[in-house]
Amino acid sequence: MTKKGDMLYAWTNDAEIQKKAELGGAVTALWKYALESKAVDAVFAVTKGVDLYDAVPVLITDPKDLAKTAGSLHCGTLLMAKLVKKFLNGANDRKIGVTVKGCDAMAFYELAKRKQINLDNIVMIGVNCGGSVSPVTARKMIADKYGVDPEKVHKEEIDKGQFIIEYEGGHKGISVDELEEAGYGRRSNCRRCKMKIPRQADLACGNWGVIGPKAGKATFVEVCSEKGANLIDGAVKKGVLSTEAANPKGLEIRAKVEGAMFKLGDKWRKHDFEALGEGKDRLKKIMGETSRCIKCYQCIDVCPICYCVDCTTKNPAYVPPGELPVSFMFHLIRYSHIADSCVNCGQCEEVCAAEIPNALFMHAQQVELEKMFGHVPGVDMELPLMAYAEEKTERARLHNTGSDMIYQNVFNPLPKK
Repeated sequence: MTKKGDMLYAWTNDAEIQKKAELGGAVTALWKYALESKAVDAVFAVTKGVDLYDAVPVLITDPKDLAKTAGSLHCGTLLMAKLVKKFLNGANDRKIGVTVKGCDAMAFYELAKRKQINLDNIVMIGVNCGGSVSPVTARKMIADKYGVDPEKVHKEEIDKGQFIIEYEGGHKGISVDELEEAGYGRRSNCRRCKMKIPRQADLACGNWGVIGPKAGKATFVEVCSEKGANLIDGAVKKGVLSTEAANPKGLEIRAKVEGAMFKLGDKWRKHDFEALGEGKDRLKKIMGETSRCIKCYQCIDVCPICYCVDCTTKNPAYVPPGELPVSFMFHLIRYSHIADSCVNCGQCEEVCAAEIPNALFMHAQQVELEKMFGHVPGVDMELPLMAYAEEKTERARLHNTGSDMIYQNVFNPLPKK
């Protein structure tokens, strides 16, 4: 019997999945078993849209449709947790399986802490993530650095420190370090990320550490929960999956890869945060960058920490409507709300029409607060201070007292007795 903590090599026995599988097809096989056995009602995953720069979220209920989600899609930058909250009722009325990278898993935990997602109805299979590339950057990078028409590229992967493309007429790989030194490569938040193996998920899967005869033919699986162990056992018993103990040398290699990614994350944190400056210099830089804001609210719409029904940024007492440039109070409200719980997913920066480096500002302050208070967002269900109050209940309670302490004393003084 499989148990939490087991390290395995796994591969599919399904002929159809094998045709598309890149690394043994274990993840796709596990989802197929989960659907067929009714362990989940649906699988929420990402598939390629019109091209490899177009990541499309799909909700799958028919196991036959799972094959289209196989393979890497490093130019897809979606965050799955917020989509589950917004469009799938937070998994409150059905069981949903989700393939997650590190920031996805962290976001699921943060939303669950705020009672926006029901984790009891979520099964997560995590995939190792070395980082993703913005679709716009990827196109420019492939044209400029590779000398290849981006439209002719039909496959990409990140392997052994290289970003590799396959296109009509050949393939080519360039060191990720070289690309990033030239201003291309992974998104800036991915460079700073240190959540490379999402152990918050029920299973953590990838190719790091698969060596010997199984190299390229199997998936490395770390069992992270009893739920994950049961999924493995069921799939093996059904015959759709085979497993064997991971090679001990492979365990060492996997740990070294993860350690190297941690060091790289530290390097980029130092680089990015020092460039912001300190104190008044940092504030001046942030105020200058955010002065381009057009208040489109996209950063709030995609953020996994922003969930309030009554958003304070829409209160005219704080942020006057219809004014450009936007009052800096808009950003101060966001920073104070996100400060302790930013998961560095990069979504606020990805969607910003004004190209403001929002993720950098958010992440920089979160790291400082982590140093001060020791709270690390997204790794467990420990609540940060801001998550203790349930918004609707708290606002109703305050309203019933005859005043709202959120705005008290400044705009709504207490009535005289």
